[in-house]
Amino acid sequence: MARYVTTDLHGCLHTFRQLVEKKLELKPADELYVLGDYVNKGPDSRGMLDYLMQLPARGYQVWCLRGNHDQELLDAIQGKTEALWANAADRQLTLASFGVAEASAIPAAYVAWLEALPHVLDIPGFTLVHAGFDFRLPPEQMRTDWHTMLNTKKFTLDASRLQGRRLLHGHVPTPTAEVKKKVAEQAGAIGLDTGCVYRHNPELAHLAALELDSWNLTLQSNLEPPYPIAKR
Repeated sequence: MARYVTTDLHGCLHTFRQLVEKKLELKPADELYVLGDYVNKGPDSRGMLDYLMQLPARGYQVWCLRGNHDQELLDAIQGKTEALWANAADRQLTLASFGVAEASAIPAAYVAWLEALPHVLDIPGFTLVHAGFDFRLPPEQMRTDWHTMLNTKKFTLDASRLQGRRLLHGHVPTPTAEVKKKVAEQAGAIGLDTGCVYRHNPELAHLAALELDSWNLTLQSNLEPPYPIAKR
């Protein structure tokens, strides 16, 4: 049995399937944790959600956390932040994957799945969250400060708050070389977003999966057919 963590899939379905099925050769006894951002920016948001929703039905142990882009899509579906949701090109790519003209027309099954996504998960040895925490807050507030947990790009780790667990997160695209260094150090906080969706950037353009017991890091380069994406 192996435990894997990956993050920031952004509709890169071909790449994610290659990682899961060919590189990791995921087995039903394994555990796969995904730290959010399944939709937006990339080519196949709907296909990504379909695949993630089907994996448990096929007998795989998969836990998915909520990312800021998942929240933004959910807010747009519910009419809360339509004007603020991504940019025009991102919106068009995402809506086209669902075959709809506006977010409110996205089918209810996807809405229910997004609404059920947790913000944080503790597992043996690790705390998992999309972006991070505001460690300056009292402990009980720190873990319910949803905006920071989904959106922060910078935090100062207070390891005493995690009861001996390391923190794994995504959200901030980080060159693969930097992620490799953090993993080699077995750092107290490790960001695993290697910017897969930014297919033009050779320092990014990968999905990273960390095996939690061996500390083995697997990288899968972006395999998607060409799609419009801002350079980063």
